[in-house]
Amino acid sequence: MKPGLENTIVDNNAYKRNVEHLHARNIVLPKISELADPATQISGKMDEIRDADPDAADSRNLFRVHWHNALDRKNLTNVPEHIILGENVTGVKAKIVVALGNRFPMIDCHKVLAAYGCLIPRLMSGAFDATRHRAVWPSTGNYCRGGVAIANLLGCRSVAVLPEGMSQERFDWLNAWLSDPNDIHRTPGTESNVKEIYDACHELAKSPDNLILNQFAEYGNYIIHRAVTGPAMERIFNHLNKSGELKARAFVAATGSAGTIAAGDYLKATLGAQIGVIEALECPTLLYNGYGEHNIQGIGDKHVPLIHNVMNSDFVIGVSDSASDGMNLVANTTQGRDYLSKYRGLGQQEISDLGHFGLSGLANVIGAIKYAKYMDLGSDDVVMTVATDGANMYQTELRIAEEKYFADGFDQVKAAEAFGRSILGASTDHMIELTRPDRERIFNLGYYTWVEQQGTTLDDFDRRRDQSFWDGLLDLVPIWDGMIEKFNKA
Repeated sequence: MKPGLENTIVDNNAYKRNVEHLHARNIVLPKISELADPATQISGKMDEIRDADPDAADSRNLFRVHWHNALDRKNLTNVPEHIILGENVTGVKAKIVVALGNRFPMIDCHKVLAAYGCLIPRLMSGAFDATRHRAVWPSTGNYCRGGVAIANLLGCRSVAVLPEGMSQERFDWLNAWLSDPNDIHRTPGTESNVKEIYDACHELAKSPDNLILNQFAEYGNYIIHRAVTGPAMERIFNHLNKSGELKARAFVAATGSAGTIAAGDYLKATLGAQIGVIEALECPTLLYNGYGEHNIQGIGDKHVPLIHNVMNSDFVIGVSDSASDGMNLVANTTQGRDYLSKYRGLGQQEISDLGHFGLSGLANVIGAIKYAKYMDLGSDDVVMTVATDGANMYQTELRIAEEKYFADGFDQVKAAEAFGRSILGASTDHMIELTRPDRERIFNLGYYTWVEQQGTTLDDFDRRRDQSFWDGLLDLVPIWDGMIEKFNKA
């Protein structure tokens, strides 16, 4: 039985301690099916917990780890909150639809869902002992925050592992949620330095008290996004498509750990949507077997994640971090917003909405625009994506970007320049419409990380070529739900 794919109890003593530990704290765990359809499954529960502070370490917030939270993150919506970007923003006729990750509790980011999906099979099986283990969360920022939040709710100790060059806001949050500063491990480099994160985890794994929950290799990350994020995106599309005239053309998202991309597998199966994988042009690993440094924070690269279903991807789309940095300035400075109002005709609500997009969300939008241009999409076509987090996580990045790109100051003219380059000038260069050999090349590239460096067996690596492997992972959802139900009763 592979770690992270447990479907039965593997350590009875640890399991019993987990039951006692959570019972003493009066903690009830939500099932994956409840998070996938909270409006139907747990609307009563959501009413009961309305008084819970969504930013607090309150275990009731576990029932808010889904896409159906309202802006206040207390009330429940029938359709996940989203923004439809029109031609006045994107320059393309296709509808760019963005689901909002900043509606999630505690970290204002959907990575808290990934963390829950990774921990649940370990907790339910006794592979993770809540009374002994420290949960180690390696990431480029948001996943480790999500892991720390989930572990805190469960009364467990955590270790956050992330590059030292990530935004200050991430470290401010971690300092507030972790009582011991030694539980924050800062690794060398920035966004692209994932290997250094793995090296740190190898050292931490030498202690039997540490359990590594590597989002890039944990299939629970893939499973929960396909089972929860996929249906959420489908619900948004069906809401928009009441006339039946719209076409779901694609789901595009930055690779990151490849968890969110799993929603594309769901949407391809249900709506026939293509899957577009976005990566930083400055680190074109999937595009050109390349490497480099960039600032689209939260999408980690220089390798192919183990949980990326490469053989089901249709496009790789390169987006420059200068574009996402530039749009961050346009969307979140007075000068940029004045430009959007006076010269692009955006209303106050449309301008305010852009504040819900962090750097990776802006990159996703630009990638969606590139896809729409490449496919020559029209007004009946829909390209779906997500904003993992909001602009509040990158306020310190505004000054850094201004000094880097506009050293003589940022004004409306410079805002027009940034918008023109980032959005209107987004072209179809640095894109690959993947053929079978292209997919094979990218798939094979993962061998060097996972088999040679990280010790994955060749059989376990190769079985991922077959779509039936990925489809079969969903068989674990009802099994895990049954384990959660039994655990709650115990």
